[in-house]
Amino acid sequence: MDDKNLTIGDIAAELGVSKTTVSRAISGKGRIGEQTRERVLEYIEEHHYSPNVVAKGLAQNKTFNLGMVLPGDYNIVELPFFQNCMLGISRTASSHGYDVLISMVTADDITQLERAVTNRKIDGVILTRTLTDDAPMKYLKENGVPFVAIGSADDESVVQIDNDHQTACRELTGKLLECGIKRIALIGGDERYIVTRSRLSGFEDAFTARKRWNGEKQIFLNVDGSSEVEHIVDGLLADRTECIVCMDDFLCGCVLNALQQRRIEIPEQMQVVSFYDSTTLAYRMPSITSIRYDVEELGRMACELLLKILDDEEVKRRTLLGYEVRMRNSTRSA
Repeated sequence: MDDKNLTIGDIAAELGVSKTTVSRAISGKGRIGEQTRERVLEYIEEHHYSPNVVAKGLAQNKTFNLGMVLPGDYNIVELPFFQNCMLGISRTASSHGYDVLISMVTADDITQLERAVTNRKIDGVILTRTLTDDAPMKYLKENGVPFVAIGSADDESVVQIDNDHQTACRELTGKLLECGIKRIALIGGDERYIVTRSRLSGFEDAFTARKRWNGEKQIFLNVDGSSEVEHIVDGLLADRTECIVCMDDFLCGCVLNALQQRRIEIPEQMQVVSFYDSTTLAYRMPSITSIRYDVEELGRMACELLLKILDDEEVKRRTLLGYEVRMRNSTRSA
């Protein structure tokens, strides 16, 4: 018999046992006598049998696929985040014998995720964005699918891993206030995203910590396009605002373009800050003061947590990763 083409059925026939017995010996699960288990494993070792993924999955009731859920409404500037996150997840999954299946969802359509779960294509899921009313999270909980959320969630029962956005944004905003800025504005995106709320809390915390600060701050949320940003920038210039803080690099890019079109010098006439630091701003001149996160590590650790859950190991419900505030030439404090 050719060992390369050996199947569970062949092993069962050769040893005079059932295929179920062979599967239980391979998986280490199910009731089977120790002597029989040793006999099967010795035969497997002697004939260099390696079960293929499908057979192994059937034996262990696993697909050896992990689901990664991406938001279908992300913009091009957010792509580096999801790419680096995917890199960390894929490398970790591969090292443990798993593949990654991508599902795209929006706040109103989670069909791809539902199909992957219904057709039993995945063992567990990693969510890459969290919302205040999170449909994918609710669906996974209702259907008993193991998952980890990248981002923060109000539901404390959810295993979640995130960067410490609130502390990071508080620290960076505090540094700006320490430099004497009296007129400052924050421009943010969709407030349904938990990350938007976390960054807003950090921004506000910096002012709470400086009760004697005597200045003017303005906050604009749910901003989603360059035309809206241009209108806001015109108003801020008229108000003699000194610094514009952007919640992400997409909005920061819009602000920088608007200022360039109006021939506003940075930082002499307007200081600009981003609460994120992706490659999309890497070649901007002057360099942009921002917050650096290790996104690949975020993906790697999210995958490690999910694999531990699948192995029935205890994990922390909430993990926060660090950050680095990078003061650069777009602020006069650099």
